Amino acid sequence: MRKDNNHLPEFIRLMRNADLNKLVIDSFSKYYKQVLSGSTGKLSKKEISPPEKKNLIDYNQLEKPISSHLEKLVVIKLNGGLGTSMGLIKVKSLLRVKEDFNFLDIITRQILCLREKSKKNIPLLFMNSFNTRDDTLSYLEKYPELKLPEIPIDFLQNKFPKIKQSDLSPLQNQSDNLNWNPPGHGEIYLVLMISGVLDQLLDSGFEYAFLSNSDNLGATVDEKILDYFQENNISFMMEVCKRSSGDRKGGHLAQTRDGRLLLRETAQCPEQEISEFQDIGKYQYFNTNNLWINLKTLKDELIKNDYLFPLSLIINPKEVEGEEVYQIETAMGAAISVFEDSKAVVVNRDRFAPVKKTNDLLVIWSDAYKLQQDYKLVLDENLKEPPKVSLDERYYKTIEQLEEHCKDGIPSLKNCRKLEISADVFFEKNMEIIGDVKITKNGKLE
Repeated sequence: MRKDNNHLPEFIRLMRNADLNKLVIDSFSKYYKQVLSGSTGKLSKKEISPPEKKNLIDYNQLEKPISSHLEKLVVIKLNGGLGTSMGLIKVKSLLRVKEDFNFLDIITRQILCLREKSKKNIPLLFMNSFNTRDDTLSYLEKYPELKLPEIPIDFLQNKFPKIKQSDLSPLQNQSDNLNWNPPGHGEIYLVLMISGVLDQLLDSGFEYAFLSNSDNLGATVDEKILDYFQENNISFMMEVCKRSSGDRKGGHLAQTRDGRLLLRETAQCPEQEISEFQDIGKYQYFNTNNLWINLKTLKDELIKNDYLFPLSLIINPKEVEGEEVYQIETAMGAAISVFEDSKAVVVNRDRFAPVKKTNDLLVIWSDAYKLQQDYKLVLDENLKEPPKVSLDERYYKTIEQLEEHCKDGIPSLKNCRKLEISADVFFEKNMEIIGDVKITKNGKLE
């Protein structure tokens, strides 16, 4: 990256022509200048340490609440993804995920059931991207009772221009939609403010927000967490899980030398420290992206930071029709370092059931998970954690491929610990996989 390739005036002109808010342009400009300066965002072990116990809360030690605070809660789902990693060209949350229901069905029915049970009008909002908004809102018309008076059902994420890697200039593809990318879910705080949604929620008496990814069906409203969050007057709380051997390469929770919690992603780790980064005995926790936020404090912090939180830069390399580009993004969990009193609550693994690959989808399709009457997705009672599944991407990478291999039936995985397939094999009807199973290229079981 070279300082002499400064094309910021061109980017600003493009963003103004797209009628983007000045604060959005300022946000992009701030991060683009970091790209020009060669910023890497690296965090050395000299600057951080594992989190202290005083910053961690054990979910299993939380008491059942005596009273409910649901009337003050809003639920927000991040819904900007298309599922391109699984070969999808539509909104990821429209993917059938359990029985005949897609993500939107299950999320919506969870909230409707909770409203009926609690007799509280809990709003459900989606943060959509320009790629997902129309299809999402169209689908949600089948649930007219979901929308509450005075509260929108969604708000729209902004867009950033893509940057050509060759000279750091704007991408200028003939298809204009290919020239833009969603800025990552870290933009949610700015969007809540400039869209007016944050003020609408506060004016309507809502004080707390539960944020999570729409593809994580384990992220349901938990009144024990909400009660602890409210009773202890915490500004920002992140749900974390203990890292297992399968999580070694992912990001982890840490804290600064002055005791403030933060996240460190793989891209932020100096190369010479990778082995220590992957030490799950030292850095024991990872972010589930389930967040609890005090909305009043959020507004105060936004104002204090001129509406632009100092979130860590993520430079995401991509390719658009043969042209290598960078996407500037941020992650919403990085805001844990913005709030002085941030905490992390260590939750059970059943609150983290994301679908990022077909591996994850097969597990949720299977009997390892059950859909309860209140539409909560829960692990089979005999499982402490979901089975670890690894499918050969030559044969199982896309949804279409997975469906073809499961056309005769979905295997039973409730008694499976680990399944690894490196062959082009099809599942038979009533097939049960038990314990640790490996299927090789010769179709051999190990």
